[in-house]
Amino acid sequence: MAEQLKDLADDRALLGRTSTAERVSDILRSRIAEGYFPPGTRLSEDSIGGALGVSRNTLREAFRLLTHERLLVHELNRGVFVRVLTVEDVEDIYRTRMLVECAVVRGLGEPPYGLDGLAGAVAEGRRAAREGDWKAVGTANIHFHRELVALAASERTDELMRSVFAELRLAFHVVDEPQRLHEPYIARNVAILEALQGRERGKAERLLAGYLDDSLERVVEVYRRRVGEDD
Repeated sequence: MAEQLKDLADDRALLGRTSTAERVSDILRSRIAEGYFPPGTRLSEDSIGGALGVSRNTLREAFRLLTHERLLVHELNRGVFVRVLTVEDVEDIYRTRMLVECAVVRGLGEPPYGLDGLAGAVAEGRRAAREGDWKAVGTANIHFHRELVALAASERTDELMRSVFAELRLAFHVVDEPQRLHEPYIARNVAILEALQGRERGKAERLLAGYLDDSLERVVEVYRRRVGEDD
């Protein structure tokens, strides 16, 4: 926890002069999505408030916002915890991804498309794989899909999927085989990028749909086994 709080203190500058609950929730959501706070982690008001330099009331409002987004849970007389997802949660996350991400690709319109963000995420994933950092590969994979959604140029879609991708990271934390989970999708991200670079939007959508189907099956298989073990 000490290392996470040190990193969190680095985010203090992002608050600027308007230390609002929304800004705090943005920071915590990003940290959850990046994997700094695993599922089941108790979030200390004193420690996090001190790291960010915000009041207890501001932090509690941020916690409330993230609870509404299903990223945190409040347990009576125990405190606030990062949520542990159920298998049904994971399945619903992937249904949402399929609906939104495939619709984004289908609705791209005429090329060329702005693909620098996707290309950067692919490079990030390859670099992390060379270094054997499979947690970072998972982060790069989420960045890839976030950049894919950003092609819609819709603030509302971006906002919706920020929470979905943060929840997805909670599922990834439960999977204890990160290389097996993430490695196959490095090449599949490349294939989707190349299809879009080649102006083959229909092919990119088919690749993406197959990708999400396979990813759901793999994650649920491992997740169901792990949840059963924990029970």
